[in-house]
Amino acid sequence: MARIEGADPGKQGFFRGMFTRIIYSMTKRKVGRVVMPVRIAAHHTKLLWGYGQMEQSLFGSRLVDERLKNLAEVRVATLVGCPF
Repeated sequence: MARIEGADPGKQGFFRGMFTRIIYSMTKRKVGRVVMPVRIAAHHTKLLWGYGQMEQSLFGSRLVDERLKNLAEVRVATLVGCPF
């Protein structure tokens, strides 16, 4: 359980709320739900933007085999105790 609540797009301004809604919908499409790290990062727009850029570059990378990337993600998640 996170110590702070996730960002609510309805309580943000118009443009920040719209950006947060777009990111939330993209996350729902890719993962199936809005995960807590994205909801926490949505409190700070620039942090959320950077987080999105990092994720897009990871998914867009073709230098490493997809299976090896997935294996590395699972290994890192195991090391840090992430449930995803």
